[in-house]
Amino acid sequence: MGRDRYRIHDQSAPHFLTCTIVQWLPLFAQPANVEIFLESVRFLQREGRLILYGYVILENHCYLLAAGNPLGKSIASLESYTARRIVERLKERNSPVLQLLAFHKVRHKADREHQVWQEGSHPEQIQGEDMMRQKLEYIHDNPVARGYVDEPVHWRYSSARSYVGMPGLLEVRTDW
Repeated sequence: MGRDRYRIHDQSAPHFLTCTIVQWLPLFAQPANVEIFLESVRFLQREGRLILYGYVILENHCYLLAAGNPLGKSIASLESYTARRIVERLKERNSPVLQLLAFHKVRHKADREHQVWQEGSHPEQIQGEDMMRQKLEYIHDNPVARGYVDEPVHWRYSSARSYVGMPGLLEVRTDW
């Protein structure tokens, strides 16, 4: 299968997306970096550019079930903004992680010194209720499978709470 498999063809349809930190570096182990990501998602939601159906944020990647018009541009904006802010934060702290983000930057990214996100979010269009349910279960169970928590609702950075009526960190549309 070629790269066409990872294109967004129906902008209004929910998609399963994977956003990964370059070289799987654990940038989201720092809550301040997660908050930068959350702020960016909230901004896109307020602007009407992103509808979130589910999410989980782990130490080095996140999964989103989202729609938007245009979704690809919204995700690119999310990654661009969060990368810029995370790099600024790391520079303020003179973090040695900056050297890794510079070392692992792909050559053709000549417009920047550092790379935070791996290229591509591998969007997979949701094809009905069964697939939506399967993807939600997968993302919500991810922290459990890793041994971080015993129950999906115990993971702070997940939409699992929203699906049981508890308040979450992001607005999530549960009626699909």
